[in-house]
Amino acid sequence: MKSKTLRLFLILTACLFILLNLVALLQARTLVNNPIADRKALDKDPADFNLVFEDVQVTTSDNLVLNGWYMESRNSALIIMQHGYKWNRVGHLEEAAMFVKAGYGVLITSVRAHDINPGEKITFGAEEMKDLGAWSNFARAIPGIDQDKIGMLGDSLGGSMVIQFAAKNDIISAVVAHSAFSSLQDTIETSIKHYTGLPPFPFAPLIKFWAELDLGISIDEIDAKQWISEISPRPILLIHSLDDEVISSASGQLLFDAALEPKQLWLENGINHADFDTTMPDEFERRVVGFFNQYFFAMPTAKQA
Repeated sequence: MKSKTLRLFLILTACLFILLNLVALLQARTLVNNPIADRKALDKDPADFNLVFEDVQVTTSDNLVLNGWYMESRNSALIIMQHGYKWNRVGHLEEAAMFVKAGYGVLITSVRAHDINPGEKITFGAEEMKDLGAWSNFARAIPGIDQDKIGMLGDSLGGSMVIQFAAKNDIISAVVAHSAFSSLQDTIETSIKHYTGLPPFPFAPLIKFWAELDLGISIDEIDAKQWISEISPRPILLIHSLDDEVISSASGQLLFDAALEPKQLWLENGINHADFDTTMPDEFERRVVGFFNQYFFAMPTAKQA
């Protein structure tokens, strides 16, 4: 009788293990793949905000054609804006209007496996650095742009990616990271609960395993805390909600602690993920435009100092 009970227990345990892994595998594939048929539509463009713009394209080093919008600068400075996970250029239109009003040029970029671009795999920065490289080359070639006045602003995953890119590319003179994750490992439980509705245990480690297998990368290596100190002596402003339910609410403080001066941190309660610009538009404009004004126009840039 005991052997039969043990055999039944082992069979049920094996079935549960297989079921949990099957669920995790399906969720992992959903999280790291973004088929074009499933993407959010470009239901607005800068004209909806009374902005004069150009449709622009770049080609990456691995021959992907990416799409963006450019608004001309009146003050010789340019802000490159990078969207977040499974989003597109539309999410930056409010911020673009804010910068254009202040005289800045704006380049709203997009990356592979997002927007209307080719590709389906989201690699959380591993391959997307090629995309930001192509966009920075485009920015560098814009007539009338002061090469010491090119900044980047990224939302969510875009914020983490601009930290990674700016750390290795000093063409970027100042960075704003809006609701960025400090690392994938830091936020995996929070983000998996939000995007899948599944409890972190036991699914977070299982989904991580299958996602790494699918992408061929180590999630532990996607860690903005390792890169952020390399941005100094160029300035960075970190913005994060203490009630963020998408990205770990501790991410902003963790990034700030890892950054070197000059650095600024704006934390607030009661703001949804990456919603500072729409929930507190006046304060967002005052702080973010003021940050770039401070370093681009009120004193020599960090690269010149």
